[in-house]
Amino acid sequence: MRTNFLLIHADQHRYDCMGVSGHPLVHTPNLDRLAAEGMFFSHAFCPVPVCAPSRASLLFGTWPSRHESITNAGIEVSAPVRDDLPAFTQVLSEHGYHVAGVGKWGIISRRTPQELGFDVFIADAEYRAWRKAQGIPDRPSTNGWFGEVDPYITPEKSRLAWGADRIIELLRERARERAPFFLRWDPPEPHLPNVVPEPYATMYDPADIEPWPSFAETFVGKPYIQRQQLESWGIADWTWDDWRPVVSRYLGEITLLDAQVGRILDALDELGLAEETMVVYTTDHGDMCGGHRMIDKHYVMYDDVVRVPLIVRWPGRIKPGSRSDAFVATGLDLARTFLEAAELPVPQEFQGESLLPVFRGESNGRESVYAVYHGGQFGLYSQRMVRTREWKYVWNPTAEDELYHLATDPAELHNRAADRACADVLKALRRLVVEWMEATGDRLLNHWTRRQLLEGKKMAR
Repeated sequence: MRTNFLLIHADQHRYDCMGVSGHPLVHTPNLDRLAAEGMFFSHAFCPVPVCAPSRASLLFGTWPSRHESITNAGIEVSAPVRDDLPAFTQVLSEHGYHVAGVGKWGIISRRTPQELGFDVFIADAEYRAWRKAQGIPDRPSTNGWFGEVDPYITPEKSRLAWGADRIIELLRERARERAPFFLRWDPPEPHLPNVVPEPYATMYDPADIEPWPSFAETFVGKPYIQRQQLESWGIADWTWDDWRPVVSRYLGEITLLDAQVGRILDALDELGLAEETMVVYTTDHGDMCGGHRMIDKHYVMYDDVVRVPLIVRWPGRIKPGSRSDAFVATGLDLARTFLEAAELPVPQEFQGESLLPVFRGESNGRESVYAVYHGGQFGLYSQRMVRTREWKYVWNPTAEDELYHLATDPAELHNRAADRACADVLKALRRLVVEWMEATGDRLLNHWTRRQLLEGKKMAR
Protein backbone atom coordinates (compact mmCIF):
# COMPACT_ATOMS: atom_id res chain seq x y z
CA MET A 1 0.00 0.00 0.00
CA ARG A 2 1.47 3.35 -1.05
CA THR A 3 1.62 6.09 1.58
CA ASN A 4 -0.93 8.89 1.38
CA PHE A 5 -0.09 12.37 2.64
CA LEU A 6 -2.09 15.11 4.32
CA LEU A 7 -0.21 18.35 4.93
CA ILE A 8 -1.87 21.01 7.09
CA HIS A 9 0.22 24.13 6.57
CA ALA A 10 -1.04 27.09 8.59
CA ASP A 11 -0.02 30.73 8.22
CA GLN A 12 1.92 32.52 10.95
CA HIS A 13 1.39 30.09 13.87
CA ARG A 14 3.85 30.65 16.73
CA TYR A 15 5.69 27.50 17.82
CA ASP A 16 4.86 28.11 21.48
CA CYS A 17 1.10 28.50 20.96
CA MET A 18 0.00 24.89 21.38
CA GLY A 19 -0.72 22.82 24.42
CA VAL A 20 1.94 20.30 23.44
CA SER A 21 4.57 23.06 23.26
CA GLY A 22 3.70 24.31 26.71
CA HIS A 23 1.43 27.32 26.32
CA PRO A 24 -0.36 27.82 29.66
CA LEU A 25 -3.75 28.83 28.23
CA VAL A 26 -4.39 27.88 24.63
CA HIS A 27 -6.51 24.77 24.04
CA THR A 28 -5.27 22.63 21.14
CA PRO A 29 -6.57 19.15 21.99
CA ASN A 30 -6.44 17.91 18.41
CA LEU A 31 -2.88 19.04 17.71
CA ASP A 32 -1.97 17.56 21.08
CA ARG A 33 -3.67 14.33 20.02
CA LEU A 34 -1.73 14.34 16.75
CA ALA A 35 1.51 14.69 18.72
CA ALA A 36 0.47 11.90 21.11
CA GLU A 37 -0.08 9.64 18.11
CA GLY A 38 3.06 10.73 16.28
CA MET A 39 6.19 12.83 16.73
CA PHE A 40 6.49 16.37 18.09
CA PHE A 41 9.50 18.40 16.94
CA SER A 42 10.79 20.98 19.41
CA HIS A 43 13.40 22.61 17.16
CA ALA A 44 11.86 23.08 13.72
CA PHE A 45 12.73 26.30 11.89
CA CYS A 46 11.48 27.91 8.70
CA PRO A 47 14.05 28.82 6.04
CA VAL A 48 12.78 32.41 5.78
CA PRO A 49 10.18 34.07 8.05
CA VAL A 50 8.06 35.54 5.22
CA CYS A 51 5.09 33.91 3.48
CA ALA A 52 5.92 33.77 -0.25
CA PRO A 53 9.60 32.73 -0.12
CA SER A 54 8.95 30.28 2.70
CA ARG A 55 6.11 28.61 0.80
CA ALA A 56 8.26 28.47 -2.32
CA SER A 57 11.06 26.78 -0.36
CA LEU A 58 8.61 24.09 0.76
CA LEU A 59 7.22 23.44 -2.71
CA PHE A 60 10.57 23.47 -4.51
CA GLY A 61 12.78 22.12 -1.72
CA THR A 62 15.39 24.87 -2.04
CA TRP A 63 16.71 27.95 -0.30
CA PRO A 64 15.48 31.30 -1.66
CA SER A 65 18.95 31.89 -3.07
CA ARG A 66 18.20 29.03 -5.47
CA HIS A 67 14.49 29.49 -6.24
CA GLU A 68 15.03 33.29 -6.42
CA SER A 69 11.61 34.39 -5.10
CA ILE A 70 13.09 36.12 -2.08
CA THR A 71 10.32 38.46 -0.87
CA ASN A 72 6.56 38.83 -0.75
CA ALA A 73 4.79 40.46 -3.68
CA GLY A 74 4.90 44.24 -4.02
CA ILE A 75 8.46 44.65 -2.71
CA GLU A 76 11.20 46.36 -4.72
CA VAL A 77 12.73 43.08 -5.85
CA SER A 78 9.77 40.71 -5.68
CA ALA A 79 10.26 38.06 -8.35
CA PRO A 80 8.70 34.75 -9.35
CA VAL A 81 10.21 31.37 -8.70
CA ARG A 82 12.55 30.14 -11.43
CA ASP A 83 10.60 28.43 -14.21
CA ASP A 84 13.02 25.50 -14.46
CA LEU A 85 12.76 24.20 -10.90
CA PRO A 86 10.71 21.05 -10.22
CA ALA A 87 8.16 20.99 -7.41
CA PHE A 88 7.78 17.90 -5.23
CA THR A 89 4.10 17.87 -6.21
CA GLN A 90 5.10 17.40 -9.85
CA VAL A 91 7.11 14.30 -8.96
CA LEU A 92 4.18 12.88 -6.99
CA SER A 93 1.76 13.59 -9.84
CA GLU A 94 4.07 12.06 -12.44
CA HIS A 95 4.14 8.84 -10.39
CA GLY A 96 0.42 8.35 -10.01
CA TYR A 97 -0.49 10.46 -6.99
CA HIS A 98 -3.66 12.54 -6.97
CA VAL A 99 -2.51 15.98 -5.78
CA ALA A 100 -4.99 18.52 -4.42
CA GLY A 101 -4.89 21.65 -2.32
CA VAL A 102 -7.21 24.03 -0.52
CA GLY A 103 -6.53 27.49 0.85
CA LYS A 104 -3.71 29.99 0.49
CA TRP A 105 -1.35 29.61 -2.47
CA GLY A 106 0.93 32.51 -1.57
CA ILE A 107 3.71 31.65 -4.04
CA ILE A 108 4.94 34.08 -6.69
CA SER A 109 5.16 31.90 -9.79
CA ARG A 110 4.46 32.15 -13.49
CA ARG A 111 3.25 28.56 -13.28
CA THR A 112 -0.21 27.70 -12.01
CA PRO A 113 -0.87 25.03 -9.38
CA GLN A 114 -2.06 22.76 -12.21
CA GLU A 115 1.24 23.23 -14.04
CA LEU A 116 3.00 22.28 -10.81
CA GLY A 117 1.26 18.93 -10.44
CA PHE A 118 -2.03 19.80 -8.73
CA ASP A 119 -5.11 18.07 -10.06
CA VAL A 120 -7.30 20.35 -7.94
CA PHE A 121 -6.61 23.62 -6.16
CA ILE A 122 -9.42 25.47 -4.37
CA ALA A 123 -8.21 28.95 -3.46
CA ASP A 124 -9.22 30.58 -0.20
CA ALA A 125 -10.51 33.54 -2.25
CA GLU A 126 -13.52 31.37 -3.08
CA TYR A 127 -14.66 31.64 0.54
CA ARG A 128 -15.79 35.23 0.03
CA ALA A 129 -18.07 34.22 -2.86
CA TRP A 130 -19.37 31.27 -0.83
CA ARG A 131 -20.09 33.57 2.07
CA LYS A 132 -21.94 36.01 -0.20
CA ALA A 133 -24.01 33.15 -1.64
CA GLN A 134 -25.05 32.29 1.91
CA GLY A 135 -26.29 35.84 2.38
CA ILE A 136 -23.56 36.60 4.92
CA PRO A 137 -21.95 40.08 4.90
CA ASP A 138 -18.22 40.40 4.35
CA ARG A 139 -15.91 40.06 7.32
CA PRO A 140 -15.68 43.35 9.23
CA SER A 141 -12.46 45.34 9.10
CA THR A 142 -13.11 48.28 11.38
CA ASN A 143 -10.03 47.55 13.50
CA GLY A 144 -7.61 47.04 10.63
CA TRP A 145 -4.77 44.59 11.18
CA PHE A 146 -5.48 44.30 14.90
CA GLY A 147 -8.58 42.11 14.50
CA GLU A 148 -12.04 41.98 15.99
CA VAL A 149 -15.14 39.82 16.45
CA ASP A 150 -16.91 38.59 13.32
CA PRO A 151 -20.55 39.05 14.38
CA TYR A 152 -22.09 37.65 11.20
CA ILE A 153 -21.13 33.99 11.46
CA THR A 154 -21.00 30.94 13.68
CA PRO A 155 -17.78 28.90 13.76
CA GLU A 156 -19.36 26.52 11.22
CA LYS A 157 -19.47 29.38 8.69
CA SER A 158 -15.91 30.56 9.28
CA ARG A 159 -13.23 30.43 6.61
CA LEU A 160 -11.46 27.80 8.67
CA ALA A 161 -14.53 25.54 8.74
CA TRP A 162 -15.11 26.18 5.03
CA GLY A 163 -11.55 25.06 4.27
CA ALA A 164 -11.88 21.96 6.44
CA ASP A 165 -15.16 21.13 4.67
CA ARG A 166 -13.40 21.23 1.30
CA ILE A 167 -10.60 18.95 2.57
CA ILE A 168 -13.11 16.48 3.99
CA GLU A 169 -14.94 16.43 0.65
CA LEU A 170 -11.66 15.68 -1.11
CA LEU A 171 -10.90 12.92 1.38
CA ARG A 172 -14.29 11.33 0.69
CA GLU A 173 -13.51 11.37 -3.04
CA ARG A 174 -10.12 9.79 -2.41
CA ALA A 175 -11.67 7.08 -0.23
CA ARG A 176 -13.89 6.09 -3.15
CA GLU A 177 -11.04 6.12 -5.67
CA ARG A 178 -8.49 4.37 -3.43
CA ALA A 179 -5.60 5.83 -5.46
CA PRO A 180 -2.65 7.33 -3.51
CA PHE A 181 -3.07 11.00 -2.73
CA PHE A 182 -1.30 14.08 -1.49
CA LEU A 183 -3.70 16.65 -0.03
CA ARG A 184 -2.66 19.93 1.51
CA TRP A 185 -4.71 22.47 3.42
CA ASP A 186 -3.21 25.94 3.71
CA PRO A 187 -5.53 27.96 5.95
CA PRO A 188 -4.69 31.69 5.90
CA GLU A 189 -5.09 31.64 9.68
CA PRO A 190 -3.93 32.52 12.32
CA HIS A 191 -2.23 35.32 10.32
CA LEU A 192 -3.42 38.73 11.45
CA PRO A 193 -5.94 40.30 11.43
CA ASN A 194 -7.72 37.78 13.62
CA VAL A 195 -11.40 38.33 12.76
CA VAL A 196 -12.94 35.58 14.83
CA PRO A 197 -16.52 34.41 15.53
CA GLU A 198 -17.81 33.77 19.00
CA PRO A 199 -17.26 31.91 21.21
CA TYR A 200 -13.65 31.79 20.05
CA ALA A 201 -13.17 35.57 19.84
CA THR A 202 -13.54 35.96 23.60
CA MET A 203 -12.63 32.44 24.69
CA TYR A 204 -9.50 33.69 26.44
CA ASP A 205 -9.92 36.46 28.98
CA PRO A 206 -7.36 39.17 28.12
CA ALA A 207 -6.75 39.65 31.84
CA ASP A 208 -5.40 36.07 32.03
CA ILE A 209 -2.84 36.56 29.25
CA GLU A 210 0.63 37.23 30.62
CA PRO A 211 3.26 39.10 28.58
CA TRP A 212 5.66 37.14 26.43
CA PRO A 213 9.03 37.00 28.23
CA SER A 214 10.48 39.16 25.44
CA PHE A 215 7.97 41.97 26.01
CA ALA A 216 10.59 43.51 28.33
CA GLU A 217 12.47 44.59 25.18
CA THR A 218 14.37 47.90 25.43
CA PHE A 219 16.08 47.78 21.99
CA VAL A 220 19.38 48.76 23.61
CA GLY A 221 22.16 47.70 21.25
CA LYS A 222 19.64 46.44 18.68
CA PRO A 223 19.31 47.50 15.01
CA TYR A 224 17.33 50.73 14.77
CA ILE A 225 14.89 49.19 12.29
CA GLN A 226 13.29 47.15 15.07
CA ARG A 227 12.20 50.26 16.94
CA GLN A 228 11.21 51.80 13.60
CA GLN A 229 8.76 48.95 13.08
CA LEU A 230 6.86 50.07 16.17
CA GLU A 231 6.69 53.64 14.91
CA SER A 232 5.59 52.59 11.44
CA TRP A 233 2.78 50.43 12.84
CA GLY A 234 1.74 53.04 15.40
CA ILE A 235 2.37 50.80 18.41
CA ALA A 236 5.43 52.43 19.97
CA ASP A 237 3.48 53.46 23.05
CA TRP A 238 1.52 50.24 23.49
CA THR A 239 1.50 48.63 26.89
CA TRP A 240 0.73 44.98 27.50
CA ASP A 241 -2.86 46.00 28.23
CA ASP A 242 -3.09 47.17 24.60
CA TRP A 243 -1.77 43.81 23.42
CA ARG A 244 -3.94 41.58 25.61
CA PRO A 245 -7.10 41.62 23.39
CA VAL A 246 -5.02 41.16 20.22
CA VAL A 247 -3.27 38.11 21.66
CA SER A 248 -6.60 36.83 23.01
CA ARG A 249 -8.11 36.77 19.52
CA TYR A 250 -4.93 35.20 18.10
CA LEU A 251 -5.19 32.35 20.60
CA GLY A 252 -8.93 32.04 19.93
CA GLU A 253 -8.30 31.63 16.22
CA ILE A 254 -5.70 28.94 16.92
CA THR A 255 -8.27 27.00 18.95
CA LEU A 256 -10.81 27.38 16.13
CA LEU A 257 -8.16 26.08 13.72
CA ASP A 258 -7.48 23.19 16.08
CA ALA A 259 -11.17 22.27 16.08
CA GLN A 260 -11.08 21.96 12.29
CA VAL A 261 -7.95 19.83 12.47
CA GLY A 262 -9.95 17.54 14.74
CA ARG A 263 -12.77 17.27 12.19
CA ILE A 264 -10.26 16.30 9.50
CA LEU A 265 -8.58 13.69 11.72
CA ASP A 266 -11.99 12.26 12.53
CA ALA A 267 -12.79 12.06 8.81
CA LEU A 268 -9.58 10.13 8.18
CA ASP A 269 -10.65 7.64 10.85
CA GLU A 270 -14.22 7.34 9.55
CA LEU A 271 -13.04 6.77 5.99
CA GLY A 272 -10.50 4.13 6.98
CA LEU A 273 -7.60 6.23 5.69
CA ALA A 274 -5.74 7.05 8.89
CA GLU A 275 -3.48 4.00 9.00
CA GLU A 276 -2.10 4.60 5.51
CA THR A 277 -1.74 8.40 5.67
CA MET A 278 1.15 10.52 6.90
CA VAL A 279 -0.28 13.66 8.53
CA VAL A 280 1.96 16.70 8.91
CA TYR A 281 1.10 19.91 10.76
CA THR A 282 3.35 22.95 10.40
CA THR A 283 3.35 26.60 9.29
CA ASP A 284 5.27 28.95 7.01
CA HIS A 285 6.65 31.03 9.91
CA GLY A 286 5.68 32.46 13.28
CA ASP A 287 4.27 35.78 14.49
CA MET A 288 5.63 38.47 16.82
CA CYS A 289 2.13 39.13 18.24
CA GLY A 290 3.57 41.51 20.84
CA GLY A 291 6.83 39.62 21.32
CA HIS A 292 9.65 42.17 21.66
CA ARG A 293 6.78 44.71 21.57
CA MET A 294 6.55 44.07 17.79
CA ILE A 295 3.84 42.93 15.38
CA ASP A 296 3.66 40.65 12.34
CA LYS A 297 7.21 39.72 11.21
CA HIS A 298 10.03 41.37 9.18
CA TYR A 299 13.53 42.56 10.04
CA VAL A 300 14.06 40.08 12.85
CA MET A 301 15.28 36.53 13.37
CA TYR A 302 13.82 36.02 16.82
CA ASP A 303 12.47 32.57 17.63
CA ASP A 304 9.00 34.17 17.62
CA VAL A 305 9.10 34.05 13.81
CA VAL A 306 11.76 31.54 12.75
CA ARG A 307 10.86 28.68 15.08
CA VAL A 308 7.72 26.84 13.98
CA PRO A 309 5.37 24.03 15.01
CA LEU A 310 6.02 20.64 13.42
CA ILE A 311 4.08 17.47 14.21
CA VAL A 312 4.15 14.30 12.10
CA ARG A 313 1.95 11.20 12.48
CA TRP A 314 2.77 8.15 10.36
CA PRO A 315 1.16 4.97 11.75
CA GLY A 316 3.48 2.00 11.80
CA ARG A 317 6.52 4.14 11.02
CA ILE A 318 6.64 6.68 13.87
CA LYS A 319 6.38 5.60 17.48
CA PRO A 320 3.37 7.29 19.12
CA GLY A 321 4.24 9.97 21.64
CA SER A 322 7.73 10.51 20.22
CA ARG A 323 9.59 13.78 20.64
CA SER A 324 12.55 14.94 18.59
CA ASP A 325 14.88 17.78 19.50
CA ALA A 326 16.67 17.54 16.16
CA PHE A 327 17.21 20.74 14.21
CA VAL A 328 14.82 20.69 11.25
CA ALA A 329 14.69 23.10 8.31
CA THR A 330 10.98 22.56 7.76
CA GLY A 331 10.31 23.51 4.15
CA LEU A 332 13.52 22.08 2.72
CA ASP A 333 13.42 18.86 4.73
CA LEU A 334 9.71 18.17 4.22
CA ALA A 335 9.95 18.42 0.44
CA ARG A 336 12.59 15.68 0.35
CA THR A 337 10.86 13.64 3.06
CA PHE A 338 7.56 13.44 1.19
CA LEU A 339 9.26 12.01 -1.89
CA GLU A 340 11.47 9.58 0.01
CA ALA A 341 8.48 8.39 2.06
CA ALA A 342 6.68 7.75 -1.24
CA GLU A 343 9.82 5.94 -2.49
CA LEU A 344 10.14 8.34 -5.41
CA PRO A 345 13.19 10.06 -6.92
CA VAL A 346 14.25 13.38 -5.39
CA PRO A 347 15.24 16.18 -7.80
CA GLN A 348 18.92 16.99 -7.69
CA GLU A 349 18.05 20.65 -7.05
CA PHE A 350 16.60 19.88 -3.59
CA GLN A 351 18.72 21.11 -0.69
CA GLY A 352 17.05 19.65 2.40
CA GLU A 353 17.65 16.45 4.33
CA SER A 354 15.27 13.54 4.76
CA LEU A 355 13.48 13.20 8.09
CA LEU A 356 13.04 9.44 7.69
CA PRO A 357 16.01 8.64 9.97
CA VAL A 358 14.64 11.04 12.59
CA PHE A 359 11.27 9.28 12.40
CA ARG A 360 13.14 6.09 13.34
CA GLY A 361 14.62 7.80 16.38
CA GLU A 362 18.04 8.40 14.85
CA SER A 363 19.99 11.66 14.96
CA ASN A 364 20.22 13.77 11.80
CA GLY A 365 23.60 15.03 12.96
CA ARG A 366 22.72 18.72 12.66
CA GLU A 367 24.36 20.97 15.23
CA SER A 368 23.06 24.22 13.76
CA VAL A 369 20.17 25.59 11.73
CA TYR A 370 19.97 28.61 9.42
CA ALA A 371 17.55 31.21 8.08
CA VAL A 372 17.58 34.10 5.60
CA TYR A 373 15.70 37.35 5.07
CA HIS A 374 15.82 39.91 2.25
CA GLY A 375 13.37 42.67 3.14
CA GLY A 376 9.77 43.84 3.02
CA GLN A 377 7.41 46.62 4.12
CA PHE A 378 10.14 49.23 4.67
CA GLY A 379 12.55 48.25 1.87
CA LEU A 380 15.42 45.86 1.32
CA TYR A 381 17.28 44.60 4.38
CA SER A 382 19.33 41.41 4.27
CA GLN A 383 19.86 39.09 7.22
CA ARG A 384 21.44 35.69 7.70
CA MET A 385 21.03 33.62 10.86
CA VAL A 386 22.78 30.65 12.41
CA ARG A 387 21.40 29.06 15.58
CA THR A 388 23.01 26.40 17.73
CA ARG A 389 21.66 24.95 20.96
CA GLU A 390 23.41 27.64 22.97
CA TRP A 391 23.81 30.65 20.69
CA LYS A 392 22.12 32.60 17.92
CA TYR A 393 24.03 34.91 15.59
CA VAL A 394 22.29 37.25 13.15
CA TRP A 395 24.42 38.90 10.49
CA ASN A 396 22.91 42.25 9.53
CA PRO A 397 25.15 43.57 6.71
CA THR A 398 23.70 47.09 6.96
CA ALA A 399 23.09 47.28 10.73
CA GLU A 400 24.45 46.04 14.05
CA ASP A 401 25.01 42.31 14.25
CA GLU A 402 23.10 40.36 16.90
CA LEU A 403 24.37 37.64 19.20
CA TYR A 404 22.21 35.99 21.85
CA HIS A 405 23.23 33.47 24.49
CA LEU A 406 20.10 31.36 24.42
CA ALA A 407 21.12 29.29 27.42
CA THR A 408 20.90 32.34 29.73
CA ASP A 409 18.78 34.67 27.59
CA PRO A 410 16.09 32.58 25.86
CA ALA A 411 13.98 35.71 25.26
CA GLU A 412 16.82 37.19 23.14
CA LEU A 413 16.83 40.51 24.97
CA HIS A 414 20.57 41.13 25.38
CA ASN A 415 22.65 41.59 22.25
CA ARG A 416 26.19 40.46 23.01
CA ALA A 417 27.74 40.96 19.58
CA ALA A 418 29.90 43.82 20.90
CA ASP A 419 30.83 41.97 24.10
CA ARG A 420 34.56 41.23 23.95
CA ALA A 421 34.01 38.19 26.17
CA CYS A 422 32.06 36.64 23.27
CA ALA A 423 34.65 37.37 20.57
CA ASP A 424 35.62 33.74 20.02
CA VAL A 425 31.99 32.62 19.83
CA LEU A 426 31.22 35.40 17.36
CA LYS A 427 34.19 34.43 15.19
CA ALA A 428 33.15 30.77 15.11
CA LEU A 429 29.54 31.54 14.25
CA ARG A 430 30.54 33.95 11.48
CA ARG A 431 32.63 31.19 9.95
CA LEU A 432 29.61 28.86 10.07
CA VAL A 433 27.56 31.48 8.22
CA VAL A 434 30.23 31.78 5.51
CA GLU A 435 30.48 28.01 5.07
CA TRP A 436 26.70 27.69 4.82
CA MET A 437 26.43 30.57 2.32
CA GLU A 438 29.12 28.90 0.22
CA ALA A 439 27.27 25.59 0.31
CA THR A 440 23.92 27.11 -0.67
CA GLY A 441 25.21 29.46 -3.37
CA ASP A 442 24.14 32.61 -1.52
CA ARG A 443 25.04 35.57 -3.72
CA LEU A 444 25.31 37.96 -0.78
CA LEU A 445 28.66 36.32 -0.08
CA ASN A 446 31.35 38.12 -2.06
CA HIS A 447 34.89 39.45 -1.62
CA TRP A 448 33.77 42.31 0.61
CA THR A 449 31.24 40.52 2.77
CA ARG A 450 33.54 37.53 3.19
CA ARG A 451 36.23 39.85 4.53
CA GLN A 452 33.73 41.50 6.84
CA LEU A 453 32.78 38.16 8.34
CA LEU A 454 36.02 36.20 8.39
CA GLU A 455 38.45 38.99 9.22
CA GLY A 456 36.33 40.64 11.87
CA LYS A 457 35.85 43.80 9.83
CA LYS A 458 32.22 44.22 10.90
CA MET A 459 31.97 47.41 12.93
CA ALA A 460 30.16 47.39 16.26
CA ARG A 461 28.20 50.33 17.53
